[in-house]
Amino acid sequence: MNAPPTLAVFKLVSCDGCQLTLLDCEGELLGLAGQMEIAHFLEASSAVAPTARVCGICPVAHQLSACAAIEDACGITVDPAIRELRRLLYCGEWIESQTLHIYLLHAPDFLGCASAIELARTAREHVERGLRLKQAGNAILELLGGRAIHPVNVRLGGFHRTPTPDELKPLADQLKHARDDAWDTVRWVAGFDFPDAETDADLFALAAPGTYAIETGTPAVLRPDGTLSTFPLHTFLDRVHEEHLPHSTALYSTLDGRRHLTGSLPRFAISGRWLSRTAVEAARAAGLGDPYEGAVCRNPYRSILVRAVEVVYAVDEALRVIATYEPPARPYTEVPPVAGTGHGATEAPRGLLYHRYALDAEGTVTDARLVPPTAQNQAATEADLRRIAQTAITQHIPNDAELTALCERAIRNHDPCISCSTHFLDAHLQHLSP
Repeated sequence: MNAPPTLAVFKLVSCDGCQLTLLDCEGELLGLAGQMEIAHFLEASSAVAPTARVCGICPVAHQLSACAAIEDACGITVDPAIRELRRLLYCGEWIESQTLHIYLLHAPDFLGCASAIELARTAREHVERGLRLKQAGNAILELLGGRAIHPVNVRLGGFHRTPTPDELKPLADQLKHARDDAWDTVRWVAGFDFPDAETDADLFALAAPGTYAIETGTPAVLRPDGTLSTFPLHTFLDRVHEEHLPHSTALYSTLDGRRHLTGSLPRFAISGRWLSRTAVEAARAAGLGDPYEGAVCRNPYRSILVRAVEVVYAVDEALRVIATYEPPARPYTEVPPVAGTGHGATEAPRGLLYHRYALDAEGTVTDARLVPPTAQNQAATEADLRRIAQTAITQHIPNDAELTALCERAIRNHDPCISCSTHFLDAHLQHLSP
C-alpha cells in the first residue's frame, strides 16, 4: 500500500474572512485530511518565505517578524545597515497598505459611496492620488523585496541581495512627490465628518526609544486612566491570552484579562512624540492635537486620520533611510542553527504582530505561534459593533441596509485584514415583542 502524501502547512492564523472561506467547504476538507499526513514546515531557514503567504496585504510584517523571532532564538544581531533596509522595506508596506485602506476601503464610508469605484466617479482626482501613493509604496517593495506581493528577497540575517545607492535614487524622486500626495491626503481626510465615539480598550503597541516603532520594539500598554507600562517581549504569551468563543471561528485575545486594541490609534498615543517633524505638523493640522505634548486619540472613526499621518511619516522615514544609506559589507548575516526559542514582534499596518518559534539543534522548527493584530482587535471591534448597533436602534429603527452600513463602518475603523475590510456583511433585524 502506498504511503499517503504529506502536506506541510503553517499554523492557520488568518482573519475571520479567510477562515470562513475554508469553513464553507469544511466537509470536503475533512475528507481530504483523512487521505494525507499533515506536517509543519521544518527548516528555520526556509520558514521565512512561507510566512508571507499568511497575509497578502502585509507579507513584510510576517516575514520580518519571523526573521526577528528566529534570529532571537539563534542569538544573532544583524548589521545596522540591514536593519535600516528592513525599516525601509516596512515603510513601503505601510505606505501601500495604509493608502489602500484609506482610499479604497474607508473613505467611501465617510462620503456615502458603496465602493471606491463609485467614489472614483465623483472624486476621481482623490482616488488617482491614492493610487499614486500606493504605487510609491509598491516601488519600495519591488526594489527591496523583489516584487510587491509576497516578496522573495527577504531571508534570515538580511536579504538575498541589497541595492546600490544608485538604485535607490529613483525611489527618492518618487517619494518626494509622494510626500505632497500624503500631505494632501491628510487635508482631504481631515474634512470628513467624524461621529463622536471613544474606545475604552487598553491601547497596545510596540515602543522604541527615539523612534516611531515599526520593525522592532518593546510591548507597551496605555490604559484609559493614562497609565503606561511595558513588558519584555518573551513574556508576550503570559500577558496575551487567546481563546475560542462559542459564537465565532476566530481566536479572541485579552491582555492581562482586559480588552485591548492594536493599530494606528495605540501607536500614535504611545509613540507620537517620535514622529517626524512633518508628520507632527500634519497631526496638528488634522486636529489630532500635539504629539509632542502626548496627544491621544481614542475615537475609532478618526483612525483614518491617524493612518494618513502615518503615511506622511512612512514617506519621511523612507527618504531618511535612502539619504543616509551605505551598503552593508554583505547582504546578510549567517544564522547558524541553535536549539532555543525566539520571539519577534513588529508593527503591521493594522497593529502589533507577534511570532514565536522553537528550534532544535539542527534548526528544525518544532513549534510555532503567531498572534496577528486582526485577531487581537476582535473583541474591541465586537464591542464597538454592539455599542453602535444598540445606539442606532435606540435612536431610530434602521432598516437592514442602514444597519449593515453602520456595522461595516465600525469594522473598518480598525482596519482588519482585507477579507474582513471589504463590503461583506448581511445584517437582518429581528423585531421582538416585549
